[in-house]
Amino acid sequence: MDAAKIETGRDLISLIERGHSAAFTRFYTSYFQKLILASDKYISDIHTAEEIVQDIFLKIWEFPDSLTEVKCVKSYLYRSIINASINFANRQKNLEQHHLKLAAEFSDGYFTDLDEENEMIIILRDEIEKLPAQCKKVFKLSRFDNFKYREIALELSISEKTVENHIGNALKTLRSKFIDDPALNRKAKSYLTVMALYLY
Repeated sequence: MDAAKIETGRDLISLIERGHSAAFTRFYTSYFQKLILASDKYISDIHTAEEIVQDIFLKIWEFPDSLTEVKCVKSYLYRSIINASINFANRQKNLEQHHLKLAAEFSDGYFTDLDEENEMIIILRDEIEKLPAQCKKVFKLSRFDNFKYREIALELSISEKTVENHIGNALKTLRSKFIDDPALNRKAKSYLTVMALYLY
């Protein structure tokens, strides 16, 4: 079957599922610009929108079987892009609001507060690096790359339940670190917005 002679329907998806690069290229070019514009409506950053769309297509290329049970590919793509864009926008909004709040309360101690916040993030990331290898990998995909449990399971060839267990263990370990250490506990409470992006 020639990918150039068929539309972006189930036949084309079948070729993509079999690793047909020409079919994927046709699929990619058919939706790429439209999806960038859709993402940009949510994040107002065309370059980041392009990165989000590229990430979605990369996941499809790496895991073409994720399309097997999809009935409407167009809806699936737009839903994936919108969800990824909203997740990105929410994270950015939370960080921006937190820093705006600090700026509104500007004082001689403002920069000290900002330094302490950065220190907390560094400590948190150091603790993440101490997690068991597989647990760390799962947690990073979830918190840093915004992968869903199903996507992590496909990426690492493990079950969604295993993913859930790893996330639970990571959160338990990290939360206990900041609760058990009195000094860290006090600081963590001062920067709940930032900490919540990782620990909840």
